[in-house]
Amino acid sequence: MLNITNILFATDFSDSSQKAADYALMLAKLTGAHLHVLHVINELDEHQRVMIPREAFQILEKEIEVQAIKELDRFCKGPAETLTTTSYAVVGAAFKKIIETGEKVKADLIVMGTHGRTGMEHVIVGSTAERVVRRSTIPVLTVRSEE
Repeated sequence: MLNITNILFATDFSDSSQKAADYALMLAKLTGAHLHVLHVINELDEHQRVMIPREAFQILEKEIEVQAIKELDRFCKGPAETLTTTSYAVVGAAFKKIIETGEKVKADLIVMGTHGRTGMEHVIVGSTAERVVRRSTIPVLTVRSEE
């Protein structure tokens, strides 16, 4: 029998993440699983970093982290308040950090939203959800937004 004890919910705080949050919350409640909530702060590449003065970049980076932690805290103390949760704000490539965190917390399931991009937008922007689905050894539930 399948036993779900740890669920990783990856969020970017977008509307599509909100719909995925509903699924993550419902599944955690139904299974009694520990809900791990992850937000990945995308790293700027070297070209982008040199365009911003070092001091300004450090302030910006810290402010983004502080805001992410506030959003994670709001979620864990709000909609997820009846669940056992742990939240993480990490910096890096989103798909890599989602997979790494899933493995680290021994997640039985990863839940995440997808924007449902198609065509040229998908080619240019890419899809974090698609990369996670293709590379993760952990089952992934993707929830498409109604955009």
